[in-house]
Formats: sequence, C-alpha cells, structure tokens
Amino acid sequence: MTACRGIHLYRFILGEVWVLPVSRSSSNRPHQLELTVAALGASLHDVLTRLKAHPHLYPTIDVTYSPTQPIVAPVILNLPANGFRLRFDGPDQRLRLIEILDFGRTQLSYKNIDLVKLPEEKISTLASAGYANQQGPAFRHVYNRLMGPTFPGEYISPQDNADPHTGFYVLSYPGIAFTFPLQHTAWSPTADFVSLLSSNAAAPAKSLAIFNGGSWHEAQQTLFTKTCPNPRSLALSTKGKEHQPDEIELVYVCGGGIMEMIRRSSSPFRIVLGQTTPQDLVAELGPPDAIYRKNDHRLSIHKTRRREKRASHGSYGASPARSEDLFDTDHSSAHTTTDDSDAEEDVDQREDDQGKSSAKCFYNYFHHGLDIFISYPSNPSPPFPQSVSSAHPTTPTKATDHLVATKVLLHGNVPGSYPFNRYRRSRWVIDPEASEAFEGLDSETPFSSLSEELRNIWKGNYASAQAEKATQNAIVLDRDWGDSPGSSYEVLEGWEDGEQVPKKGSAAPEGSGTTQIYGFPGMLFEVLKNDTVSCLTIY
Repeated sequence: MTACRGIHLYRFILGEVWVLPVSRSSSNRPHQLELTVAALGASLHDVLTRLKAHPHLYPTIDVTYSPTQPIVAPVILNLPANGFRLRFDGPDQRLRLIEILDFGRTQLSYKNIDLVKLPEEKISTLASAGYANQQGPAFRHVYNRLMGPTFPGEYISPQDNADPHTGFYVLSYPGIAFTFPLQHTAWSPTADFVSLLSSNAAAPAKSLAIFNGGSWHEAQQTLFTKTCPNPRSLALSTKGKEHQPDEIELVYVCGGGIMEMIRRSSSPFRIVLGQTTPQDLVAELGPPDAIYRKNDHRLSIHKTRRREKRASHGSYGASPARSEDLFDTDHSSAHTTTDDSDAEEDVDQREDDQGKSSAKCFYNYFHHGLDIFISYPSNPSPPFPQSVSSAHPTTPTKATDHLVATKVLLHGNVPGSYPFNRYRRSRWVIDPEASEAFEGLDSETPFSSLSEELRNIWKGNYASAQAEKATQNAIVLDRDWGDSPGSSYEVLEGWEDGEQVPKKGSAAPEGSGTTQIYGFPGMLFEVLKNDTVSCLTIY
C-alpha cells in the first residue's frame, strides 16, 4: 500500500487524542474540523472503524492479538506511520493505553503548547516522508513549561535484552507519563530526580503514555481491569449525545426467550422473544444501523427432516429440533401440493407465506454488538431447568400477524474470526438468577467448559436419548463462502443423524471463516477452532 506518511498535529486531553492534518502550504495551525481518533474507554470496534475510514491519514494499521486466547489477552493496534500504539483489554475490548512512540511522526501539543517544536522546513519534509528518530521533549520543557512539578517517578534498570548501560526513568502525572532514557551509572536512589533528569546523563523523552489513573505506577496495577469512566462510543462523549441511545454493558440470558439488557446509565430493559415489538426495540435501542432481509433456502432439506423427527418425538428436545427457524427464515419451502383438489388453496397459502416472509428481517445493531430477527410469533423456548423462572413455565405465544422479535444474535467480535470488527463485542452471562450451577457461564468461558456445564444442567430434560446426544454434535459452517453474516450458512456435515463431525482437536476445513455450531434448548453457539464462542443465538 502506497500512501503519504505526512505529519499530523495531535492534541491530547488526559485520555483523548485529536488529529488535524497539517497543511504543507501554511505554517499556521489549520482551522479544520477536529476529528476524534481515540478516547480511553472507547471500544475496539469504534476506534478501528474510525481509523479505517481515513486511510489517507492512517495508511497502516497492524492488529496484534493472541491466536489461542483472543478474548483474554490484550489486543494492540499499532500505527507505525503515525507513531503511536493503542492497547485494548481482551474481555471487554476497551481502550486502556495510548502510547506515543515516534515523536517524528506526530506534532503533539498540550493546552496549545507543543511538546516538540519542529522547524518549518522540517514540517515541509515530514509532510511527505516523515522524520524517523525525532527526539521527544526534554525534561526541562516538560517540568517547567508543559506539565509543571510532580512527585518522584520510577527508575527501571537496564533489561537483559537491551542496552546494559541505559535505564529508563518514568515521570508520571495524572493520566500522562513520560519515559526518559538515563545512564545507569548516574542513577542513585538518593539523588534528586530533578537535578538528575536535567543533567547530561538524561536524554529527551523516548515515549509518552496516556492512561486512566493518578500515576503510571498506580495505573499499571489495574490497567486492563479497572472500570472505564468513558463510554464505548465516542459519539456519547461529544455534543448531541442526548440523541444517542445508551450503550449496553451486559446481556443476561434468563432462559425461556428472555434477555435483560444492562445499560451504562439508563435502567435495564427486557427483550421477550415473541412479545417485544420492533417499536419497542427502536424506543430502547434506537433505530437499527442496517436492516437485512433474508431469503436463504439452502437449509430447507434439514428443515423437512427435523420437522418429521420432532413430530415423532412429540416434545421440544434439544435445540436442533427447532433449528430450522434459526437458519431458514422463509417457510414457503415447507408447503407441497399432493392433492389436485387442494392445489388452488395451496397456491394461495404459498403466496401468503411469501408475503409474510418478505416482511421478516434482521435489525443490525453494529454499535450494540447484536442482531435481532423480526418475524411472526412462535412458541418460546423452555426455561432453564434449575432457574427461578422454571417454576413459572412460559405460555405458548398466540398466533398473530404482528411482527415481533423472535431471535437475538450476540456477537463476540473475536480477533481472527471472519466477521471481526463488523460488530462491537457483546458480553453476556447465562441466567444470573438461577442456582449456583450457572456461576461462571459467560461470554469469556471456553466453550468446552460451557458445554459440559450446560449438558449437566439439561441432563434428564430431553425428549429422548437421541435428542440429548445431538448436543454433542455440530454443524460445520464456512463463512468464507457467503455474501452476508446472516445468509452465509453452509452445511458441511450432518447434525442429528450420527454422521462424523469434527470434534475439538481434530482436523476441520481450512479457512478463517470455518466455525462449528452447537445447540442447546433456546441457544446456539458458534464456536471457533480455539474454543472461543464467536456468536450466541437466543431463540
């Protein structure tokens, strides 16, 4: 990729970085609209989407994550052409640390005071090629003009794999820390740090860190676990935020098609499948970011076979017994004409079904991390056997022509997965009001552990042994073949008939989009090869 690596002007305010392109033809500060790049607490999805929207400003974005623990280990965005790095925690994917690593690619200012004063001829050169190894601000500039006095910092001795003669002194202020190289022989615990950093033994700052905390020593203890004071969406931090819907912090999966949405500042609200209307969703979540209408008939063969099995079992069984609704939302393929006397009636029925199918759609909420399928009511899924709600069984939904929410897809935004960064990460917990058997079942739990617990919870509550065995099998999907997250399901193996399917640790089809679907009553889990849940579907 070829792009101009021009210098940019950044203004940071204790956790926020603002970017302005510097004009080559003018030495004055540009009077352009400020674009917020990142703020501490912002979601990985929000920041990465904004960066990718301006490739002329951010030509290179390197994403670093752990392939084996993608939602546990931190996720790092490195922007070498811009000289800074962003670190996010793994479970919540919130921005925790902003690091300025190359002062030659960023013209930084704080309260209208430049950190490094670059000559105008350098700015002209930097705008086209950048200036590597530009020294950062000197200690006297930081201490006397920029930030002011502060408490003594922390000295870090030379590391084994670094220059044995040079250590680093971290000077901290609330929310900001500067790292100054210091000759190791000059360091003394009893020395005055002001005199020490003002001497020739200290070099200008090598890097700058922006974080949430009183000092770097204090902040690094809980850097990736401390509660973020800022919202995930930068839109909620700017003007007009009163017109933005409140963000969802956590989803409680309560069983029986009931979910409780915990919001950042507003009171919680519930989505009840088969009852919550599209109007309710718009009022609580705001209008959807997109609407997708699904007409995929490729799984109709599984629908017919499972419908026959469900009729023979006479009970709800495992989730595969109702999985036809989860994949194929057009029910017209279920109707056939077998009697000439009923042909005209069947044609009318198909036309009516096709009209109803065209009204069905997905509400895509990318910034909330979820999709909601809008359809006609169906019977709710059974509640969890050991939950409080099981004492009050859900009643069958009355047939109606009114559209309601019938399924909810909670996306994990797992780095390395096929749909990465299409949605913000959505975190969930299974039935918090239930017994201790549900403790620890959440979006960060490895599926192998989660599946074992769910099988124990549902043991003895299936319609048959065959239905219970079906939860141990999986449908293998390849997202690489599809044209949409909601329409790209490809069946590579059987589910319920005992065919061999890839198990954990066995060979599976290659490709970043290959996943496995496992079912439990009311829930479908889309699982990656690293045992991480990529998406949870509630129906």
